[in-house]
Amino acid sequence: MTVNNGSNLSKEYFISYLKLVMEARSYSLEQAKTYMFNNFFKNSKEVYGKESYCNFLLAI
Repeated sequence: MTVNNGSNLSKEYFISYLKLVMEARSYSLEQAKTYMFNNFFKNSKEVYGKESYCNFLLAI
C-alpha cells in the first residue's frame, strides 16, 4: 500500500491494512499490531503524525 506522508491516514485505512497483514501472515490482531508498529511506523508514533497514529489505535 502506498502512503503519502503529507496526509492523515484514516481508521478505515488501518482496518484494511491490519486485515491484510493478518490474512497474509496468519497473524492474530496483537501480532499484526506489533508488526505494523515495527514495520509500518518504524517504531515511532510520530512518523506519520499524531492523527494517523490515533486512527491506527482506533482501528485496533
